[in-house]
Amino acid sequence: MDARSPEAAHAPLAHAEIRVIVTGVMVAMFLSALDQTIIATALPTIGAQFGDLEGLSWVVTAYLLTGTAVTPLVGKLADIHGPRPVLMGAIALFLVGSVLCALAPGMNWLIIGRAVQGVGGGGLIALAQTIIGLLIAPRERGRYQGYFAIVFITSSIAGPILGGFFAEHLHWSLIFWINVPLGLVAAAMSYRALRRLPAHHHPHRLDILGAALMCAATVALLLALSWGGTHFRWLSLPILGLLTLSVLLWVGFGLRVATASEPLMPVSILANQVVRTGVPAAAFAMGTLVGLSIQMPLYLEGVMGLTASESGVALIPLMAGVVVGATGAGKVMGSVTHYKRLPLVGLVASMAALGVLAFWPLGLPVLVVGLAMGVTGIGLGTVLPVSTVAIQNAVPLPQMGTATGVVNLFRSLGGAVLTAGFGAIVIGMSGIEASALLERLLEGRAQVAPLADAFRWVFVAAAASLAVSLVAMIAMEERPLRSGHAPAPLPE
Repeated sequence: MDARSPEAAHAPLAHAEIRVIVTGVMVAMFLSALDQTIIATALPTIGAQFGDLEGLSWVVTAYLLTGTAVTPLVGKLADIHGPRPVLMGAIALFLVGSVLCALAPGMNWLIIGRAVQGVGGGGLIALAQTIIGLLIAPRERGRYQGYFAIVFITSSIAGPILGGFFAEHLHWSLIFWINVPLGLVAAAMSYRALRRLPAHHHPHRLDILGAALMCAATVALLLALSWGGTHFRWLSLPILGLLTLSVLLWVGFGLRVATASEPLMPVSILANQVVRTGVPAAAFAMGTLVGLSIQMPLYLEGVMGLTASESGVALIPLMAGVVVGATGAGKVMGSVTHYKRLPLVGLVASMAALGVLAFWPLGLPVLVVGLAMGVTGIGLGTVLPVSTVAIQNAVPLPQMGTATGVVNLFRSLGGAVLTAGFGAIVIGMSGIEASALLERLLEGRAQVAPLADAFRWVFVAAAASLAVSLVAMIAMEERPLRSGHAPAPLPE
């Protein structure tokens, strides 16, 4: 219970107090951010050791899927009980999942461990964004972007390098064991820091049925994307059946949203024009980023002939570019009127860079590929803070956690679907059996033309995804950013 008087509890915190809270949140964010980047360069090695390349996409999508399902629930739990106990539970589940992954004797065990890890990890970023939304007015959030830039720059650079080094020279399980000491430090610092956070408790009901319907619909879609063209023909009965089942489950989810007393995604939030357009802009941008970050190590190792460590270094421009774009956009948007122009220019630049890679998927120097990935990352990065802050700016304070949860739900969903989709393109369009591709990675064979041709279409698909994000961002209403925590206007 907060010992402060009601007047003090609602008084704005000083910059020094906010900095203490932000520092504690940063450590928890680093735990989740590092896990997203450190695994990418180790995936080809993991697939080769377990003899299962097709299951690699599920190592990523299992994490994203459970994180997607739990994100809106975590947002509501934070609205009900406050963010501190929810964050502690998220860190605990993340550590349990990390240990299960590190001990995995096979691909199926690893996928299960990643699913458990995703339940915890899915809440870390969402809770951090909710806490910042409660603490800092939209117009003033750029002041604190530098702190988060430290987190993402460190994880973006250290993650791929550590993942490649562990996989090539030590053992891939270390990418999960390293989470244990980091998680304990994050829990200790966050618990102490969040005691200073003013109480913002609002009654909500948890829509478990809605979360189950959404999760089941996503699983059916991901299974169709994973099995189509590999285990079954795309027009075969099992694939068509899975797609039909996914459609029916999404219809059921829509009915649940329309009829439940307090659905997983409240109609009042979805009716907000900024939310309706900002969410797909963020989802397709984040989905493209996650899908590329998972598939690019396979491109760098399988097409360009780099080692796991070298691919970790080569992946840095993409991840660091995202940090540069997000940090720059976050700092600038609070001081300009037309903040939408930043992501519009960024998305066009990203699409142009992906077009270069699609036109020349084979034969480009590593430096040129790195430059194209850097431009792509910078453009993608501009979308993420602008969409999130614009959505938080458009909803009332009691819905802050729920709205942030909706944003992260669709961002995770976009990551899961596009990762599976890009993987299906690689396996299905390369014309290479998964076992042969594994042998190529292990033996360093130079026969790469079919794989390069498949990646041509991965880059085309990524550019098309960003085109959807661009259209949604153009349609998003550009409301003036609030300077305080006054209630946001109701949606028209």
